[in-house]
Amino acid sequence: METFGRVMTAMITPFDKDLAVNFGEVRKIARYLADNGSDGIVVAGTTGESPTLTKEEKLRLFEVVMEEVGDRVTVIAGTGSNVTADSVKLTKEAESIGVHGVMLVTPYYNKPPQDYLYNHFKTIAANTSLPVMLYNVPGRTGCNLLPDTAAKLAKIDNIVALKEASGSLDQVGEIRRKTPDNFMIYSGDDGLTLPLLAVGCCGVVSVAAHVVGKEMNEMVAALQRGDVEKAKSIHLDLLPVFRAMFITTSPIPVKAAMNMLGFAAGELRPPLGPAGPAESEVIRKTLLQKGILK
Repeated sequence: METFGRVMTAMITPFDKDLAVNFGEVRKIARYLADNGSDGIVVAGTTGESPTLTKEEKLRLFEVVMEEVGDRVTVIAGTGSNVTADSVKLTKEAESIGVHGVMLVTPYYNKPPQDYLYNHFKTIAANTSLPVMLYNVPGRTGCNLLPDTAAKLAKIDNIVALKEASGSLDQVGEIRRKTPDNFMIYSGDDGLTLPLLAVGCCGVVSVAAHVVGKEMNEMVAALQRGDVEKAKSIHLDLLPVFRAMFITTSPIPVKAAMNMLGFAAGELRPPLGPAGPAESEVIRKTLLQKGILK
């Protein structure tokens, strides 16, 4: 395995008017992403509102996305949680469905020390033959996967990737310095993708790729072939989109954007809710100015 792909989209979970998962729209969005710049799809991650999904909903999401686009793109199942035993069980069930890999978030709320964090991931990885992507997002979890721990985990055969959303260029650089060249590091922040590529990331797990997937893919490809000016130009052009997609807590903005583009993304499950009028106006204007919304 060289990489999971340049652009992995952390897919939203569409809901109907009763806030049940709209599996018909899941299929439609998965096809749209596969057609528009996504080399892979992360299912039931933070952007997919994983904290409010049941285990049964997650498993059905994995099945549906695999059925729809599993022969076209890499499908990564979000199976991590802050309970090691539960993560092991969901990972095993995802593997039986046939997903291509799993993503394991750092345990939230418990705040395990680094040694216990290592044991958590090692235990889950030992219970699956699937490739594992770790997910570090301390701003949401209160738990930071430090470079030395990431390097130690990278020695485990099936821990092959890391989605890094610490926001620290120094931390990503240190992880790159301490891990093998074939260990995949993905930017977890759309707006930091270009500088993180420069210190050794191989791509991005993106929210904005819902609306600018082709452009994101082109930017990553440009830098990888050495066309820095082209990559810089695309990055600067997309900055307003990146800002709009994070104008408030994600995935509120991207769901609003997808609804504006005609998808039945629906509302968000509480405790989250829809974008407010001012936020919606910024999102709409940005999409119009970029020619995304006609």
